[in-house]
Amino acid sequence: MITVNLKPGQRRKRAGNPLKGLLDNLSVFKELSAKIKDPLLMGAVGAWVLVIALLGLLYLNNLRQLYVLEPRLEQARSENRRFKAFLADKRRQEKIRDSLLAQITVIKSVDGDRYIWPHLLDEITKALPAYTWLTDLGVSAPAAGSGAGQNRPAGAKADSVPAGPPPPLTFQINGRTIDIQAYTRFLRQLEASPWIMDVMPVSAMTVVEKERPVTAFIIRASYNRADSAYIRTAPFSQSVR
Repeated sequence: MITVNLKPGQRRKRAGNPLKGLLDNLSVFKELSAKIKDPLLMGAVGAWVLVIALLGLLYLNNLRQLYVLEPRLEQARSENRRFKAFLADKRRQEKIRDSLLAQITVIKSVDGDRYIWPHLLDEITKALPAYTWLTDLGVSAPAAGSGAGQNRPAGAKADSVPAGPPPPLTFQINGRTIDIQAYTRFLRQLEASPWIMDVMPVSAMTVVEKERPVTAFIIRASYNRADSAYIRTAPFSQSVR
């Protein structure tokens, strides 16, 4: 750019220095440093400035993390409420289950031996061969040495030994047959029954009944609860059309 001096008698002023403001600020700092001659005071002031700057940075960082974690906290609270409801429902279901199990246990203890004789009569009827009939069927005393007294040591008192499980139900069959082979077949079929065990012939002798010789026999056996595969259930009532 070309400049023309229209007043030749006067000299053109020199342009201002752009670094003059910065030099003025530096001079202010120099004057301030000249006034503060104690280096410990300057170090304390610098430390306080640094601490304030660090606290500001920590505050901003914590504020940013708070904004980030607030949605996660709300999600965790909602999940906590949902799991609390789930656990409360689970405890309620467990209480109902425990109550039902207790009722079933009581029913089993009261009604467990109700169907023993129906099973025995059914199995004895199935095993009974032709030309054979029964004269008596009832409970028999268990054999000596069986049951809880079998495990009792010699010389021990009755109240010093804990009672074991009750012995199985032992029954006795009295019958007649006109064929000795039917009697042996009856024994084999009783032994094959899953509800009967310990089949033992007690006696078999020939007697005269109605002027005819027949074989009178006595059989002793015990009740055995069969496996669930042999148990068949049926509803108490059925609709009839």
